[in-house]
Amino acid sequence: MNAPLPKAWVMAIAPYVPGRSTTDGDAPVIKLSSNENPLGTSAQAVSAFSRHAGDLARYPDAGAIALREAIAAHHDLDPARVIYGTGSDEVLHLIAGAYAGPGDEVIQVRYGFAVYEIATRRVGATLVIAPDTDHATDVDAILACVTDRTRIVFVANPNNPTGTFARKDEIARLHAALPSHVMLVLDQAYAEYLAPEDDDGGLELARTQANVIVTRTFSKIHGLAAERIGWGYGSEEAIAAMHRIRAPFCCTTAGQEAAIAALGAADFIAQSREHNRVWRAWFAKEMTKLGNAGLRPVPSEANFVLVLFEGAVTAET
Repeated sequence: MNAPLPKAWVMAIAPYVPGRSTTDGDAPVIKLSSNENPLGTSAQAVSAFSRHAGDLARYPDAGAIALREAIAAHHDLDPARVIYGTGSDEVLHLIAGAYAGPGDEVIQVRYGFAVYEIATRRVGATLVIAPDTDHATDVDAILACVTDRTRIVFVANPNNPTGTFARKDEIARLHAALPSHVMLVLDQAYAEYLAPEDDDGGLELARTQANVIVTRTFSKIHGLAAERIGWGYGSEEAIAAMHRIRAPFCCTTAGQEAAIAALGAADFIAQSREHNRVWRAWFAKEMTKLGNAGLRPVPSEANFVLVLFEGAVTAET
């Protein structure tokens, strides 16, 4: 039977496989695979969500005006230059859709977030993998991959899945060396887990440079993973282009209200950051003790730690 054929580049995409949320049997499960906040969600966000959970018959604010204004006020940004989506995943797809296509190249580091590849191949662009240095972003390796066909460079900072962090001077050096036709995308999904003095300068670059977009999410430290709310910040021209292909009504009313409340939950954010700092250090120390068994933790600035199983040692043993 003849049937329409999907695009070859779409069929070349390896489907995203999330971590399992359930297991066989009745035993309790502690799920670590999606890097959710172990402390849950702030009371303020839960209360705001509950107040609007019954608002099901009406479409949400398609412009997410109050949410954009709250994000802008919290980070000292221009609300007109804030875009939002179903998680930062959608914002990453919007960037690829606006700036890349067949014949174009998109760069990511070897161990990068899986959505970069999906977003790139979805629009028919070519993915270019830059080598890393001990699982960390290597600016020189990225720059060596840039050609006249390069349109986007995706950098997660802290990186997912390695947890490594590129310092402010390295991000500035990367941006300064990129041609103006290349969009630098700084995926800061885990930025709130950094100490304030460890800011990579991404938002400041996005404020002043037309070829920088920063993306963030409410799924991690804010504990709103179920609502899938992400956002990005860039130039007026970049945001206008992305809005043209954004799905309307993509964030629920209750989710928008919960996100606004989450931004104001300063104590919860601080508690989550400190909890993560303490237990991340403990976990890394315990894994280091197992070094003679072939285990090596990669230094992390996120809310997870990548542990390398080296030599003949495997996760199964």
